[in-house]
Amino acid sequence: MSNPEEPLRLNDRAGDDLRFIRKTMERGVAFTAVPGWGGAVMGISAFAAALIAARQPTPEAWLTVWLVEAALALSVGLYAIHRKAERTGTPVLQGAGRRFASNFLPPALAGALLTLVLALQGDVALLPGIWLLLYGTAVVTGGAFSVRPVLVMGISFMLLGGIALFSPTTWGNGLLALGFGGVHLVFGIHIGRHHGG
Repeated sequence: MSNPEEPLRLNDRAGDDLRFIRKTMERGVAFTAVPGWGGAVMGISAFAAALIAARQPTPEAWLTVWLVEAALALSVGLYAIHRKAERTGTPVLQGAGRRFASNFLPPALAGALLTLVLALQGDVALLPGIWLLLYGTAVVTGGAFSVRPVLVMGISFMLLGGIALFSPTTWGNGLLALGFGGVHLVFGIHIGRHHGG
C-alpha cells in the first residue's frame, strides 16, 4: 500500500528544484537592456556639451554645462533602458538588472560626491579624470552582468580617466568629448546593432 504523503513530498521537492534552477539561470543571464541607441544619443549630446563647455568664460559655467549634460544623459539612459527592457521582456529591477544597478550605483555616487566637494572648493580641474574614471568603473562593475561590449566600454572610460588625471588640465574638455561623446557613440552603435537596440 502506498503512502499518501509521498506524492506531496515529491511535489514539494520538484517545486524546490524548479525554484533552484530558475534562480541559477537568472544569475547566469546577462542584463541585455543596456541601451545601445540610447548610448549613441548620449554620445551625440556629449559632443554638443563639449563644444558649448569649451566656450564658457569661467570654470563654474563650464561645470554647469557638463552638469546639465549629465542630467540629460541620465534621462536619456533611463528612458532607453526602460524602453529596451519593455521591448525585450527583460526585468530591470530583478535578477541581472538588479545586480547591474547595485554594482553601477556605488562608483556613480562616489563621482557625484567628489563633484560636489570639488565644486564647493572651486577646484574643477580634476573633474574630467574623476568623471571618466568613476563612470568607467561603474560601467565595468555593472557590465560584469551584461554583454561583453559593455565591459570593454567601461575599460575604455577608465583608460581615458587615467589619461585625464595625468594630462594638462586644458585637455580635460577634449577627453570628456572623446569619452562621453566618442566612446558612447561607438559602443552605442555596436550594442544597438548587435545586442537588440
